[in-house]
Amino acid sequence: MLLFKPRKKSSELLTLEYLNTRMSLSPKDKHYYISLKKGYEGEKKFDLWTENLQCECIILNDLLLKVNNTTFQIDALIITADKTYLYEVKNFEGDYIFDPRTNKFFFIKSKQEIINPLHQLERCESLLNQLLPKHGFNTPTKGAVVFINDEFTLYQAPPDEPIIFLSQLKKHFKNLNAISAPLSRHHFLLAEKLQSLHITDPPYKQIPAYNYEQLQKGITCRKCHSFSIHIKRLKAACEACGHAELIAEAVIRSVREFQLLFPEENITSNIIHDWCREIKLKKTISNILSQHFTARGNNRWIYYE
Repeated sequence: MLLFKPRKKSSELLTLEYLNTRMSLSPKDKHYYISLKKGYEGEKKFDLWTENLQCECIILNDLLLKVNNTTFQIDALIITADKTYLYEVKNFEGDYIFDPRTNKFFFIKSKQEIINPLHQLERCESLLNQLLPKHGFNTPTKGAVVFINDEFTLYQAPPDEPIIFLSQLKKHFKNLNAISAPLSRHHFLLAEKLQSLHITDPPYKQIPAYNYEQLQKGITCRKCHSFSIHIKRLKAACEACGHAELIAEAVIRSVREFQLLFPEENITSNIIHDWCREIKLKKTISNILSQHFTARGNNRWIYYE
């Protein structure tokens, strides 16, 4: 197994995570953030299964691709010698029902209709099959919707549809591990091409408007995200959960957060000193910035990249 493209949090999820800590999100934005977070957590659960594969395969996670001016996302893709498997991972929780007459999914508790994940999978597989030939690949594909949550139930589940429940994952990956054929150069070229086509900056993000003044300042705890940071000697310790890290690590992490939230702003000692309220001495900030970032400009106009 080769993990060719690891999964990481999207810039959209990270931005909402930071904003949720530093300001009050509207109910709509909060709901969207929680939905993104839960989806990511479900995908990470699925990764625990794929990372234990023993067969020859290449794994690419969280691909954002475009074909014919249409963007589509693949939660997980596994390239094996015989075919390419793509997965639509859902972290739904609770009781749902599938209506075979209308081909719709409903959340039983609220009777609310949800987007049919089978339609999402079908769209994704169709677009991938349009994309691959454009780049000289005719690899057969096979898709499946994976319901990863152990507290999920789907009533009237269609037995002939490409659905994999949590209880079926062990058998599914056992079948993948039974694939004995080796990968060829062709498969690695396919992985490299998909990696190169991945869109790193999504065109559409649901980020609420915000400005520097309205955000709470201070270093947050890496573990519990609270502002209960106490500076003692070389450590930044959280009084809420007890987690501690080196001051330099906490400042660098805070700088990365600031860069994501305010990409157009220069990184200066003044702004980071204000952003990291717990660090009393500006000289401490300057030393950390000069050691871990590249200084630009001169004298009072110095900024860091």
